Amino acid sequence: MVRGLSSQEYMLKLVEYAISMADPKNIVPKHVELRNKCIVVGNNKYCLGSNSRLYVVGAGKATGRMAKAVEELFGELIVDGVISVPKYMVKDVSLKRIRVIGAGHPVPDDNSIRAAEEITGLLRSIRPGDVVLALISGGGSALMEKPYPPITLEDLRTTTKLLLNSGASIEEVNTVRKHLSTVKGGRLLVESGTKKFITLLISDVPGDKPELIASGPTLPDPTTYQDAVEILKRYRLWLEIPSSVRHVLEKGLRGEIPETPKPGDPVFNESTHRLIASNLMVLEKLRDKLVTGGYRVIILTSRIEGESRDVGVVMGSIGLEIVERGIPGKPPLAILFGGETTVTVRNPKGMGGRCQELVLSFLAYTRGREGLSLACFDTDGIDGISDVAGAMAIPVVWKNMLNAGDNPYRYLESNNSYHFFKKYGGHIKTGPTGTNVNTIGILLAEPVTRG
Repeated sequence: MVRGLSSQEYMLKLVEYAISMADPKNIVPKHVELRNKCIVVGNNKYCLGSNSRLYVVGAGKATGRMAKAVEELFGELIVDGVISVPKYMVKDVSLKRIRVIGAGHPVPDDNSIRAAEEITGLLRSIRPGDVVLALISGGGSALMEKPYPPITLEDLRTTTKLLLNSGASIEEVNTVRKHLSTVKGGRLLVESGTKKFITLLISDVPGDKPELIASGPTLPDPTTYQDAVEILKRYRLWLEIPSSVRHVLEKGLRGEIPETPKPGDPVFNESTHRLIASNLMVLEKLRDKLVTGGYRVIILTSRIEGESRDVGVVMGSIGLEIVERGIPGKPPLAILFGGETTVTVRNPKGMGGRCQELVLSFLAYTRGREGLSLACFDTDGIDGISDVAGAMAIPVVWKNMLNAGDNPYRYLESNNSYHFFKKYGGHIKTGPTGTNVNTIGILLAEPVTRG
């Protein structure tokens, strides 16, 4: 613990630091540069001739700040561009050469359709020699969408909500999304033909598979219609989804709709992609900061998945093992983790999110044990259906609840973690951050002096 700071104050400092390490304004210039009208990304160089033009497209929660950094790098070389960000973020995105559309998230809306149409329209105007810079980040799946007919927007919204509430992983959700869309799973790039495409990616998916980020609109897709159908049946949604969705998937199974472009397809010959920020990168920066603060640090994983309440119990068991037996190390010890847990919604009227539910489960399991604290937050600043980024389990929260004679499990069972932390403290509130590298968890185990 940093001297002079409470456990709550120190946790909030760590949260602030983690988010700054994922800020696209700080990251983009480290991966892209301009050399004599050539865009250099790693070992790849894309030069703009006298008649060639640079366009920018993209979608995602971090895409606004990515676009700001790109405008500062390339300025008047950008001829035109269109990006889509969540509606609530539009006011924070001020661009000069790139148009901004505010669309729906986590389910698509009319502006999601508009974004897809404007972006594909722009891509169809591209000439040989032009270069496209695609800025793709988490959230893009909902923010840019054009479903295969006869799927309507309402049908797509219904299907998305069913998937998000089913407990399906983000990989499974995006596999289905790709096969209902004319712009996902590499199909956006197909719209421009075999042109020079540079995709910059900020990952919000466990394992950082590029083709999963925002459902991979500019990257080859290894999944199939068969995979999408099996996922819907696995979660018993096949008969619940709208008939138009089943119709499209069945046509895909019969080969009446082309599959998404696969690895090796020549359409990708002139394209490249680069991951510029991820959950693991942020965890490594946090590790370095905590080491300077006197902690031993273990990065447990950057790809944790599963039910939030179950993960909360697992993290609680690890915390108790540390303070009671010194396993896997003695305090002061920090355990860092990240990824994307899920919540199977049992009470549609409940309010919360995966981070708050995980932290509440941890708090209930450890019973506010002295020396243990846990913070879990979404780096985009929005946890589930709430106005907070996540929550902290610190001993004072448990004491506040005990003084009120309350019970944490009734909030867990009703998916109502938000109101628990609103009553007893512990919320992490950042507002929309302009980045998105998924969930970060920080477990701190401190030495406790017994009097």
